[in-house]
Amino acid sequence: MAINPLMKSQPLSSELQFALEAVRHAAQLTQQVQAEMTSPALTKSDRSPVTVADFAAQALIGRLLADAYPTDPLVAEENASELRTPAGQATLTQVVDFVRRFVPHLTHQQVCDVIDLGTAAPARRFWTLDPVDGTKGFLRGGQYAVALALIVDGHVQLGVLGCPGLSAAERSDQGGPGCLAAAVRGQGAWSTPLNASGTFTPLHVSHRTDPSEARLLRSFEADHTNTDQMDEIVRALQIQAPPVAMDSQAKYAVLAAGAGDLLVRLLSAKQPHYREKIWDHAAGSLIVEKAGGRITDLEGQPLDFTAERTLARNRGMLASNGRLHAAALQVIQRVSL
Repeated sequence: MAINPLMKSQPLSSELQFALEAVRHAAQLTQQVQAEMTSPALTKSDRSPVTVADFAAQALIGRLLADAYPTDPLVAEENASELRTPAGQATLTQVVDFVRRFVPHLTHQQVCDVIDLGTAAPARRFWTLDPVDGTKGFLRGGQYAVALALIVDGHVQLGVLGCPGLSAAERSDQGGPGCLAAAVRGQGAWSTPLNASGTFTPLHVSHRTDPSEARLLRSFEADHTNTDQMDEIVRALQIQAPPVAMDSQAKYAVLAAGAGDLLVRLLSAKQPHYREKIWDHAAGSLIVEKAGGRITDLEGQPLDFTAERTLARNRGMLASNGRLHAAALQVIQRVSL
């Protein structure tokens, strides 16, 4: 049954409406950057399109947040320091041109200032943003997401993912309608088409209980995981289906929609001491949880969003449909700890 969470008289309804609209506009902006700045002739070393998209999406959401909730800090991935240099002026001009399509008349200085709102420190209540999660996916025409979440007292209260390459939060569909996946603590998780409004479909994780039947979601980029350990986990769980490689927090939406069952974030052998950034998991983790799934680190501990800008107290990550979590965690701990 389709429902509209915005029609509920519930706490955070105004924040949810703000987050949905902000992410919708930012995702539309990134689509415009992708359409106008990427091409088959783009070299692998040319990251200018995703650089412009990152800065422009953060500027747009920063401005919208400053208007709607001026006392709420924003903890985000980007800062405008390079845009303020002479070498960054050409990029800044491109960023301003895209942002002005949604917020006219902003000056170059104002765009830099709203980008730098993202350098705030976490507080009792704050928002966290990854303006383009999955930069390589963005460049190759794969999956990426705009990820926004509200954290209060260390707990994610709402999260929204804008996924232009996903339809119904469950299938890759480049050129399709895209989707927003959203969740509110105490209320549930839903998806809605990216470019429409008013139709919300509840998200529910799968009912699979046999690890051998699990559909494993994993990072597209080998550098983001430990491929040897991942292969060993697949063998130990006797997983038959080939893993689904996908960029970004779009994987969380797919898991929440029941189109995947396990998502593992191992530590890369090249970066054994790496700790995740909070904006890489806040929105997606709540969407999985409120769709009926479970998410922990590799030691089975809840994700801790109280350690400033990183998940410094957590090592790696496991998300699942809940029913497969214990079995997967047991194998992961044997293989990776």
